[in-house]
Amino acid sequence: MTSRAGEPFDLERAAAEAAGLLTAPVPADGPTTAEGDPVTGEWTATRGEGFLIVPLWEGDPLTGVYAPAWNDAEEAAEARAADLARELDRRWGPHTTVRLHGPLRRWQGDRTLVEPLFQALFGADLYGDLAAWGPVGAAGPGGGDRWFAVTVGHSDGDAPFVLAALVSDRPIPEPADDDGPF
Repeated sequence: MTSRAGEPFDLERAAAEAAGLLTAPVPADGPTTAEGDPVTGEWTATRGEGFLIVPLWEGDPLTGVYAPAWNDAEEAAEARAADLARELDRRWGPHTTVRLHGPLRRWQGDRTLVEPLFQALFGADLYGDLAAWGPVGAAGPGGGDRWFAVTVGHSDGDAPFVLAALVSDRPIPEPADDDGPF
């Protein structure tokens, strides 16, 4: 669960938060750390070397939900991500897709073989491919361009779907696809 539980999806808010993240501070180095709300402990952000990952929206819990309602919830989460991607395409130009099945397979076998950025995504249960843009805009104090991505994740059958954003001060690497598609 995230700090966004119970908030309705608002495309304009999500796009504004995406734009605001372009100037958010990201650590230059150091370990990857997940942060939680001090009261609830719900996930608020993950920071690592050159990146920041934050939830933008969280769906309803899926406890006791089965197909076709479960499929509808998945489609709704993917539609929200697609709507946000279209809006960001309009603002920043077309996105590219960064497929994550290669690093996910490596992570499932030996987590040390996966870049910290992808370890952080998977650690937050964000397994969906990235819609990525970059470089985008100036990063504010200190300058420099930023790279940005959105993805949808889901930790298990009962957990809600989560739409998250990633901002990085360096290019988001296209991972090697040495394992082939699932």
